[in-house]
Amino acid sequence: MLVLIAGLLIFLGAHSLRIFADGWRGRQIARLGVKRWKGLFALVSIIGFVLICWGFGLARQQPVILYVPPPGLRHLNALFTLLAFVLFFAARVPRNHFKAKLGHPQVLAVLLWAFGHLLATGMLHDAVLFGAFLLWAVVLFVVSRRRDLRADTHYPAGTLAGDALAGAIGLAVWVAFALWLHLWLIGVNPLA
Repeated sequence: MLVLIAGLLIFLGAHSLRIFADGWRGRQIARLGVKRWKGLFALVSIIGFVLICWGFGLARQQPVILYVPPPGLRHLNALFTLLAFVLFFAARVPRNHFKAKLGHPQVLAVLLWAFGHLLATGMLHDAVLFGAFLLWAVVLFVVSRRRDLRADTHYPAGTLAGDALAGAIGLAVWVAFALWLHLWLIGVNPLA
C-alpha cells in the first residue's frame, strides 16, 4: 500500500501545483522555460503513474474488504465511465457545449470515473486509489472554476458538431475499453 500512496502523492502532488503553489509554478516556468518545465513535469508524472500502477497491483495481492457493493452499482459505474470518456474527449474536441458550459470537462471526467469506481468496488486499495482521485478532482474543479471567474475566462461557444464528435469518440473508446482493454490492462471485466 505504501508504493500506491507514494505514487498518488507524487502524481497528484505534481498535478496540484496550480491549486497550492501557482506562484512557485510560474516562477519555475520562467526560470526553466516552458519546454524544460513540461519535460520535468512529464517525468515526475510518469514516475508517479508507474508507482500508482505498481502499488495498486501489489495492494491487490493482499485485499482488504471494506464493503460489498450491490451488483447494480457495477452497471451504474459503466454509465459513469461512459460519461467520463465523453467529458475527457470534450476537453480536446473544439467548440463543444461541455467545454463551453463546464470549463474543465477533463477534471469532471476524473471525478465521475473515480466516483463510479468507488460505488462499484469495495476493497481498501480501491478506496485509496479512487478516493484520492475523487478528492483531488473535486478540489481542482472548484479552484479552477473560481480562477475562471476571477479572470473572467470565457470558453468558445459549443456546437452540435463538437458535441457529436466528443460523444462519438468517447463512446467508441468506452466500448473498446469496456469490451477488451479493461480486462487486458486491469484484469477485470467491467461488464461481467
